[in-house]
Amino acid sequence: MYLNKAFLYGNLTRDPELKALPSGQQLASFSLATNRTYKDKNGQKQEATEFHNVVAFGRPAEVIAQYMKKGRPLYIEGRIQTRSWDSEGQKKYRTEIVVENFQFGDGGGRAGGAAGPGHTDEEHAAAPKDGEEIKYPDEEINPEDIPF
Repeated sequence: MYLNKAFLYGNLTRDPELKALPSGQQLASFSLATNRTYKDKNGQKQEATEFHNVVAFGRPAEVIAQYMKKGRPLYIEGRIQTRSWDSEGQKKYRTEIVVENFQFGDGGGRAGGAAGPGHTDEEHAAAPKDGEEIKYPDEEINPEDIPF
């Protein structure tokens, strides 16, 4: 059995760029930065940053482009893919992560705290505290009304 799986949690280094392919399918491309802390041979703490090219297709591309901005944290699961093309007689390569699943981060890149995408800080502040009863709406929720 072969395995091609990548798990990344990092911050966007630029706003996602949303494009439509000739087939009409949406494509979002962006870059994700991850940090690693380690001790060098002298025992000094060092930090290294890696930059990953990421692409998402279809509905995930639309959602990521709508809610994510530069500096926001994002968790992605995907596969590693290398594309090649000829440019002015030279062979060019680009290795990227193709998103298969994602989850928004904690909002650490935004001023104002941990309100999730599409939510204001006031809504987040109104969340029930431990021990308080959660008040659910009386009407039934129709699965077709959920936007994703």
